[in-house]
Amino acid sequence: MKSTVRRRWELAAGGSSDLFDLVDAGSADLVAAALTGLPEQRRRAVGVELTEWFKTRRSTFWGSAKGTALAVAVVGCLPTAAQAAALLSRRSVAIDGDRAARLVRVVAVERGIDWLPELARRLADKLTRDVWLGHWRFVAGLLPADAAPPTGERFVELWVQSLGMPDRRRGAPVPLVDRLRADPLLPALLPRLFEIDGLGGPMMFDEVHTDWENRRRHVLPTALAQLAAEGVVDRAALLDGALGRLLRGDRPAALRAFTVLLDQLQPGTQEVAARATDYLRLLADAPAPVAVMAQKALRALPDPEPEAVLAASREVLLRPDKTLVRGQLTWLDRLARRHPDRAAQIAEVIAVAAGHPAVDVRDRAAALTARHRPAPAAGGPAPAAGGPAPAAEPASAGGPAVAVARGDDLPHPGPPAPAPAPITDLDELTEEVAALVGTEHRGEPFDRILDGLVRLAPTEGPRLRAALDPVLARRHWAWAAAHQWDPCCLCGLVSDLLETAGEPRPVAPQRGRWAALLAAVRRPGPQGPPRELVVTDPRVPAPHALLRARLAEVGHHLGEPGLPGLLAAPTSANGALDPLALLERLTALGARQPWRWDLTQALLRLPTGVDDTLAGKAEALRTPAGDRLAAWLRAGGLPDPVARLVPQARRPRRVGHDWEHGQLPPRRIAVELRPPAGHPDPYGLLTVDPPPMETDHATWARMWPSVLPHHLGVVAAYVLPQVTAAADLDRRDGALALPLLAECGGTGGPAVDVALAYGLAARHGVDRVATLDALLGLAATGRLDAAGVGARLGDLGAGQLVKLTRAVEPLRDAAGAGAPRSVWRLLAAALPPLLAAATPPRGLPDLLTLAAETATVTGARVEVPGLAEAAGRGGSSRVVTEARRLHRALTAG
Repeated sequence: MKSTVRRRWELAAGGSSDLFDLVDAGSADLVAAALTGLPEQRRRAVGVELTEWFKTRRSTFWGSAKGTALAVAVVGCLPTAAQAAALLSRRSVAIDGDRAARLVRVVAVERGIDWLPELARRLADKLTRDVWLGHWRFVAGLLPADAAPPTGERFVELWVQSLGMPDRRRGAPVPLVDRLRADPLLPALLPRLFEIDGLGGPMMFDEVHTDWENRRRHVLPTALAQLAAEGVVDRAALLDGALGRLLRGDRPAALRAFTVLLDQLQPGTQEVAARATDYLRLLADAPAPVAVMAQKALRALPDPEPEAVLAASREVLLRPDKTLVRGQLTWLDRLARRHPDRAAQIAEVIAVAAGHPAVDVRDRAAALTARHRPAPAAGGPAPAAGGPAPAAEPASAGGPAVAVARGDDLPHPGPPAPAPAPITDLDELTEEVAALVGTEHRGEPFDRILDGLVRLAPTEGPRLRAALDPVLARRHWAWAAAHQWDPCCLCGLVSDLLETAGEPRPVAPQRGRWAALLAAVRRPGPQGPPRELVVTDPRVPAPHALLRARLAEVGHHLGEPGLPGLLAAPTSANGALDPLALLERLTALGARQPWRWDLTQALLRLPTGVDDTLAGKAEALRTPAGDRLAAWLRAGGLPDPVARLVPQARRPRRVGHDWEHGQLPPRRIAVELRPPAGHPDPYGLLTVDPPPMETDHATWARMWPSVLPHHLGVVAAYVLPQVTAAADLDRRDGALALPLLAECGGTGGPAVDVALAYGLAARHGVDRVATLDALLGLAATGRLDAAGVGARLGDLGAGQLVKLTRAVEPLRDAAGAGAPRSVWRLLAAALPPLLAAATPPRGLPDLLTLAAETATVTGARVEVPGLAEAAGRGGSSRVVTEARRLHRALTAG
């Protein structure tokens, strides 16, 4: 091994390759030692060579060791901060934070340069969303203690992230409050916490010193409050900053950090009174948790201004949040007792809540209005309470009613939209590829991109390669390689396909790999003959295995001349293929043999049902592909499978530490599919077993509806585990495939019912909205089994398998969107098991209220077993009260 002295001598003499070898080996210390004492002129010459060498390695991922060595070489050789930033700001360069900054500072001092602060500012300006935290530590470590730090959004976001993820290599963990006291960035960056949208979410990290069970919750707001109490930071600035952030608004999850901060600060009555105007604005306009916080602070004031409270109350009482409205009614009741001279005026404000959607709130408002308004004069009319009561809401019904009963009022969605035109232009293909690989969201179908590659690769090979190279260089890091933890990951296959597109044929290693992948999906089965589609991993659904086979097939044949495009390219936006279009494509092929999996996918996209006329035309082609199409059309395609509900229990606990076991639900309702008797199921598409509970490939599930666009129930069985996890594992985006299911043809079945029931109880709003869209889409086409969905929802709620409270909002929205009859039929089927549960589930009273409203609106009388018994119980609990209300609505008249 060469000595450091010899390396210096070789560098001074003009040899740079040895230095680059050290960079490639990640030997940052040796790079720094080799540069020591090197003349400036020689450094600049090495810098030119370093830049050119770096350009030749554009596809290299520079891990933290290599990236740190590169940073030392860059600062030790390049002439300006601008040139250094151009290399070190690349997303493919990871840098080992504090260690790299320490080495770079030593090299800069030895070289005698003073542009490290400028380098830090340039790197800070180029921080991206997917940058590694170590890169930020490197940037921050370049700043002198007395320099003003950058205050850009991403720099501040990563500062907050660094507070929650301290460098554990520095010894025993130090409490956050102590780290903040010594943090030179705190004075400059603290005001930015209240100015950057979305930053409140990352601020809510926990601090773990020993184990997760003993963690300290929301430690950053708590530490800031403690520093305010010590006088380290300005208390008034924290109060004003938190209130200002809440007034400007943000996502509810991002606002929680600031409500926690205010709760930790515990502002006194004088501080609240001085900011009463801001609190009143929050009470009227802010999200419910913020408004409740403001309401609690204002109610603690000894003598609030009545006029301001009444003005805000008129808006608060119209809000749908029942907890907030009930609290406001209680506050107004207290004010009326304290100020009897204003009781009539307060009663008029209370009457505003007579139009609230929650029946119990309306009842409470009516009682308080009657209590505080003046009695009518003898023989005179009673004074109005917020205007005349709506004619559609008689007290006897206990809920809204209309003169004429009605059913659902949903417009029919019509036929699926036609698919976009094929890509025949290189610029359009480049744009589509950039959109595909530019984010981490990988669920979008890419049939159109595959078809465009097949069309353009034979004639535009060199231009295609030149156009795709810069796009792939800028791709999101999530597309860099396959994710080993996800058996369904296609990132590696798609990336390899795009990277080889336009290359001259043949590329022997790549062709060999594609051929091996194709051979792997057709291996001999137990009986000897090869199976059509082999799936060995139970976590990989058959539709996904077909996608993998198609990608391998395109990679194997890409660049072959004379291909007019893919046979399986859809003619409808939902993935369906017109049989006549397929026949025309096969006719255009002539005697040329189509690709196996391309034709297989094309057949699966055809409508189900026998078509003898078209089968005869396909048979007249006198080709193997034509005969295969004819046989498919005469058989009617894939039959409907046999579906069965099966309980799924949590797997046994593994030996040793098994943290994941505790996160799994104790049981689930799953669906099993089997082909009908006598059907061989060569592709395994009709054989579905529930995968392990921890299986997660939600982003890929959105691709499956386009594989089987006429088999709604089958696709629902495949996406069901992802939808289920959105409810019982609180995963995000698991139900986003449901609206695509509603666009599929065919009948539903148990899988659809269970998927909608779980989706209504999903943890995240985006998944509940997706479920709502699917429910309305199926109802509009007459394919929603409302009673089946309701029965499944009732079983899940009664068994404590989902949180029933989450389902109230999407069901209310569905009724308001024009499907009150479907919602009522769903609730009528869900209520019996819920009413029979030993412990009434949370959310049951709200479902009873919604059931009363929809039953009254639709005029449909459906018997609900167990309702009369619940209504006849003693007491005044909400379950009993709302059960009585629904019972009156069903028996009135």
